[in-house]
Amino acid sequence: MNNHKQAGDKGPSPEKTHLWDKPENVNRLLRVFYALCVALVLLDFVVHRHVAHPWERFFGFHAFYGFVACWTLVVVAKLMRKFLMRGEDYYDVD
Repeated sequence: MNNHKQAGDKGPSPEKTHLWDKPENVNRLLRVFYALCVALVLLDFVVHRHVAHPWERFFGFHAFYGFVACWTLVVVAKLMRKFLMRGEDYYDVD
């Protein structure tokens, strides 16, 4: 990359903004995400499920199961970090 100024340069170019740099876009995405989550749980009233276990008949079981599974993964990852984490200079060769 050429960092030298060329004749006619007006200075550094402004940094490009990303779509998700604007808080209103993030809020819009979160609202859509929450609406989809609510719609999927409400579909539990309409969609007929072929269940293999009796506890699958409970309203919102799959949403609850998915939430608990995700939460468990996060907790286990935090615990694993304590003994898997290496120092900042672990790969430095002296």
